[in-house]
Parts: sequence; structure tokens; C-alpha cells
Amino acid sequence: MRPVRDIIDNIDLEPLRGSPLFNEDLAPVSRERRTWGMYNYAALWIGMSVCITTYLLAAGLIAKGMNWWEAIGTIFLGNLIVLIPMILNAHAGTRYGIPFPVFARASFGVLGANIPAMFRAFVACGWFGIQTWIGGSAINAMLVILVPGWAHFSAGIWIAFFAFWLVNVLIIIRGIEMIRGLESWTAPFMIAIGLALLFWAWQRAGGFGPMLKQPGRLKTWGDFWKVFVPSLTAMVGYWATLSLNIPDFTRFAKSQRDQAVGQAVGLPPTMTLYSFIGVAVTSATVVIFGQAIWDPVVLLSKFNQPLIAFIALFALGTATLNTNIAANVVSPANDFSNLWPGKITFVRGGIITAILGVLIRPWRLMENADKYIGWLVGYSGLLGPVAGIMIADYYLIRKKMIATEDLYLRGRFYEFYRGFNLRAVIALVLGIGIALIGVVVPPLRWLYDYAWFGGFFTSGIIYLVLMKQG
Repeated sequence: MRPVRDIIDNIDLEPLRGSPLFNEDLAPVSRERRTWGMYNYAALWIGMSVCITTYLLAAGLIAKGMNWWEAIGTIFLGNLIVLIPMILNAHAGTRYGIPFPVFARASFGVLGANIPAMFRAFVACGWFGIQTWIGGSAINAMLVILVPGWAHFSAGIWIAFFAFWLVNVLIIIRGIEMIRGLESWTAPFMIAIGLALLFWAWQRAGGFGPMLKQPGRLKTWGDFWKVFVPSLTAMVGYWATLSLNIPDFTRFAKSQRDQAVGQAVGLPPTMTLYSFIGVAVTSATVVIFGQAIWDPVVLLSKFNQPLIAFIALFALGTATLNTNIAANVVSPANDFSNLWPGKITFVRGGIITAILGVLIRPWRLMENADKYIGWLVGYSGLLGPVAGIMIADYYLIRKKMIATEDLYLRGRFYEFYRGFNLRAVIALVLGIGIALIGVVVPPLRWLYDYAWFGGFFTSGIIYLVLMKQG
């Protein structure tokens, strides 16, 4: 292993073990355990990006009136934007070996950190449910191929859903190292499956011309802008979750270069490529089947070759499993653990996530493209302000210097007022208010369209002003 740079030396954990703010899952990662290299992070992002929800993003934008290149451009730009806070927040994870909820203690206080942690956790529970519903749908479609009579079994989709849910829970029990193993071997395989599906569509439709000839419905710049702004916010919102809890992964990095380059190589190109596959294949279905089929599970179930359809559905199910565990379990498991470190371990936090993911009723969020895009915009208004505060604190207030031991102890530097940094809480509330006020005040609806951006800059600036004055 090459020398690790920009990593603070291991700290003595013994004085921390009796603290109510400490458990082994939240502890700083030792130098010896930082084994994730550039490929691991690129593979992580490829594995998380190559999934059905990515495929559906561009299809959702097409449904809102964009043409294919407008949709792909919006997705690419959104991912470039969200990569910035992603890499900025990742730095502390690599330097200090700490997860997101512990990192949040530096800005929100040792108890106040539970506020952003719970925001992130409940959003992740919603995503866990969505991905599990999609994975269950893939299993249900595979069963229909194997046993045609299964299609007439009304409880079939629910059995498949809970079967996929159980697989997720079993992986949660195995721990985070299994996640690295899953992503490393499945990421290249999933890219190959996506390209194979694109080749099939290209061949059956007679080339890219017929596939991509559909014009957009947004004829004027004004019409385009009204759709583009909330859509761009939604694209940023898609990974706004990981832009917060990326330290949960980068605390295992060998170096800052490994995590930063790995993420830059893995995220924007993969999201753009797989979104293009979604656009191209969906467009091709109009030529092949006479109707647009935006759901790849439905599309694959129409294949005349059962074996090929089964293999492809298995691949999509595997991709969904990878994304679900990496993107929607690691963070909330740590967040719930941070809520009660003495009682809630990573595994218990993951199981809580799995249960709440069902109670959120994800099938309702997946009813149509408007609800799906609306879900992304809405929660971005909660997470953007958190990112603004944490980045402002780490880079402009702390100058990237954190007293790691004090993050785990009461009455020390990050105690603030009874464990809460009230200035961060005020900035958070005001940022969320700006981001979401358009929901209840129609003339200010345009602010909601910019939810993540408005919340990010409002909270970040207010936090800086309050901290400078304090």
C-alpha cells in the first residue's frame, strides 16, 4: 500500500469507550483499516449509479417535455454540481476517519448532530423502500417468466417485495465490507448488461435515428426554463443524500486522491451513460412495440427469449440490491446509531431502516414521473441547508481542523449549549424555510424550484454570519 497522505494519526480510543457518544461503529477508522483505493470508489459509484432509478430519471424528464439531449444534459450538469459538495464533505471522512453523523457534531454540536442525521436517515428510508419495491418487481417478473401462472397470483408482487427485502436485511447483517465486495465485482458486469440492452434496442429499432427522433414539447426558452430548473434541482437532489454522508465511505480511503478521483471518474460519466441508455431504449420501444415503455422491468418481461429476459432481470435486481445497500443503508444505520450509540449498532440501525422503508409505502412514490421527480425536489430542500452549514463550518470556520476526541465527549469543545449549536439550528431552519416556502405560498413557488440551491446558500451564509458574530 502506498503511503497515506493528509490523514491524522490514529487516536487513543480507550478514554472514549465509556462515553455515551461512542460505539465501535462510529469510532474513527484506524490507518490499518483504510484499504479502499481509487477503483473501489469508482466501482462504488458505478454500482450505485447503474440501477433502475437512474434509468428512470431521463425517462421522467422526457415525460415532462424535454428531448433526449436536453434530458441527458440536465442529468450530466446536475451530477457535476452535486460532485462538488460530495468531494468537499468527503475530505473530513478521509482525514479523520469519521462517519457523517460524527462529522456533523463539529457544526451542530454533539447532540444537535442528530437533527441533520435524522433528516438524512428518513430520506434514506424512503429510498430504501423505493429500491426494494423495484427489486421486488424484478423478482416478480422473473417468476412470471419461470411460472406463467404466477402473473394471476394477486399476492405475488408482495411476496417478491418482501423476499427482496429479506435479502437486503441479510446483507446488512454481514456488514460494510461485504458492500465493497459486491460493488467491486458487479459494477463492470452491470455496465456490460446496460450496453447489451442498448445494442438490442439499436438493432431492433434500426439505428439511433429512429430511436432518438422524438422532438421535445418545450418550444420556447420560457417553457424550457420552467421545466429545466426544478429538473436540475431534482438531479442534484438525487445524490444530495450521498453528498452529506459520503464520509461514511471515505473514512476507509487510502488517500484523498483515491476518494476524489475515484468519485469523479465513477459518478458523472456513469449517471450520464446509464441515463442515455434509459432514453435511447425507451425511445426504441415506440418503434419496436408501438408504445413508450419507460419501466425496464416491464420491457424485459416482453422479451420473446425467456432465458435472456431472466438473465437481464436478474442483473437489474442485482444492481438494485447494490445501490440499495450502499446508498440507502450505510448512512441511516450510522445515523440511527448516533441517536443512541450505547444501544443501536450499525446492524440494528440498518434493520430500523429496512422496517421504516416499508412503512413509508414506496409504491405510492413510484406511481408516476411527477411523484418521482417531486420526491427528489422536495427532500433536496431539507438536505441542501445541511450541506451548506457543514461545508461552511469545515472550510471557512474550522479551516479543516477538528479536535477528533472532542467529537465523542460531553462538555468539551463541541458541546456548545447543552450539546446543541443553536446558530447552526437557526441557520438550518431559515434555509429550509427559504427552500420550501413556495409549497405553501404560491407566488414564491419559484423558490421551491430552486430548493436545494436556495437552502444550501441561505443556510451556509447565515451560519457564517452567526458564527463570526459569536
